[in-house]
Amino acid sequence: MQGEDDAELTAAVLAAQAGDETAFRTVYRAVHPRLLGYVRTLVGDLDAEDVASEAWLQIARDLDRFDGDADRFRGWAARIARNRALDHIRMRGRRPAVGGDETELTGRPAEADTAGEAMESLATDAALALIAQLPQDQAEAVVLRVVVGLDAKSAAKTLGKRPGAVRTAAHRGLKRLAELMGTDEAARARGLGAVPPQPDPHGRAVPPSACVTHSRTRTQKDM
Repeated sequence: MQGEDDAELTAAVLAAQAGDETAFRTVYRAVHPRLLGYVRTLVGDLDAEDVASEAWLQIARDLDRFDGDADRFRGWAARIARNRALDHIRMRGRRPAVGGDETELTGRPAEADTAGEAMESLATDAALALIAQLPQDQAEAVVLRVVVGLDAKSAAKTLGKRPGAVRTAAHRGLKRLAELMGTDEAARARGLGAVPPQPDPHGRAVPPSACVTHSRTRTQKDM
């Protein structure tokens, strides 16, 4: 499926370079949501749309200079978006927080573990809210690898780092995300435990978890 999507995006990019406006809209729809998510990790929610719009203006202006397939295009667009985001941060008088020192990274490859799978199951807003709690280098690596879909080499080129450093930052970020997700789930469980027992029709106290389970079962049957 990913190969088919990449083939369609590659064809759309080529058509857009030839002046096909409909093809450019196809490219925009395919790339923008993930690109916007990346920008949000850099500048925050309030400014993300404006910065992404500036990036797309440059993408449209420089499209005829681009040469490559879908994966290269995503990396190229991400580099443009990152540069626009960093320009915005400098104009705003703030610098992005950077977690850790790149020299400490060992080049250990990231693992396709439960952290990545779990993050993919989250709603976009929830996932990005958790990613925003990571150190900047880890946040960017995770978004570029998992959300934007770049390989380590393309992500490294976007960030100006070594592929091994990006893989390690993504690995650490995914591990931390798993911890944050566990904390979030534990908090929800504590909140559930605070619900007083509910009486059943026979007057016996029923644990909250049983009420939730029964309610979910009825909802599924009703659907």
